[in-house]
Amino acid sequence: MTKPLPSPLPVRDAVPPSYAWLPQGQWPNLLSWLVERFPHLERSVLEARLARGEIVDEAGRIMAADTPYRPGSRIWYYREVPPETPVPFAEQVLYRDEHLLVVDKPHFLATVPGGRYLRETLLARLRSKLDLPELTPIHRLDRETAGLVLFCIHPPSRGKYQALFEQRTVQKTYEAIAPYRADLELPRVHRSLLQEGSRNGERFFTMQEVAGEPNSETRIALIEQRGSLAKYRLEPHTGRKHQLRAHMAALGVPIQHDPWYPAVIEDKGDDFSQPLQLLAREIAFVDPLSGEPRVFHSQRTLAW
Repeated sequence: MTKPLPSPLPVRDAVPPSYAWLPQGQWPNLLSWLVERFPHLERSVLEARLARGEIVDEAGRIMAADTPYRPGSRIWYYREVPPETPVPFAEQVLYRDEHLLVVDKPHFLATVPGGRYLRETLLARLRSKLDLPELTPIHRLDRETAGLVLFCIHPPSRGKYQALFEQRTVQKTYEAIAPYRADLELPRVHRSLLQEGSRNGERFFTMQEVAGEPNSETRIALIEQRGSLAKYRLEPHTGRKHQLRAHMAALGVPIQHDPWYPAVIEDKGDDFSQPLQLLAREIAFVDPLSGEPRVFHSQRTLAW
């Protein structure tokens, strides 16, 4: 597969366009593949979007319903989602220079567009408020998690910052409120093999611990106990999806107000009253551009 061209569509309302690769297979035209790829959309909706010229190829050429299907190519479009409920919490910029932006993210705000969240995301807010259309995240936090997120202002520098995470030279410290267990020996290092779970034979979004060679590691320590609850310090050595939430649940101390671990609450709707008590408290690294040590701390607090 050849190297893809840059997006032919501009950022619109602080939201970048989305794309989809056309896999190997035989479909008579683009519309027939779209109908199969997006079963939640009515055929008439897809036909209307094609008729309005809202789907283009990598060169920016408008694609029609009868455009021949070309495996290995890529289409670009703007995602459409139902009206979003505004997240009633504000982000806080803690640091900014010509390359780096450090932001304190509130609970309930997704880092980047995805699923039913498009404009009510940290990336969209920052691009709009700071007039930084090329701003990109260096890493991400779960929507439910609050705390520190790093962004790159200067696109050519992004790879050097991301390499810090890939090489595990970034020290991340989280705090969490969870049940207290007197029989849980702390501090401890918890290792396990985390894999995506399944439901009705299909992949599911939560992670589960299974037997096998560990691919995740977290150091857990007790900070303070108050009755049946405790505050924990969590230091992930690896960065698996939902790692901290899955590890705490596996130890019998699930993080307070977690809607997915140990049991999934199907839909909390727009209830903002019980945020997940997990906070990305501190992040430390050596800046790959200046060589200076960097340490940032969240100004947020958890609720007992």
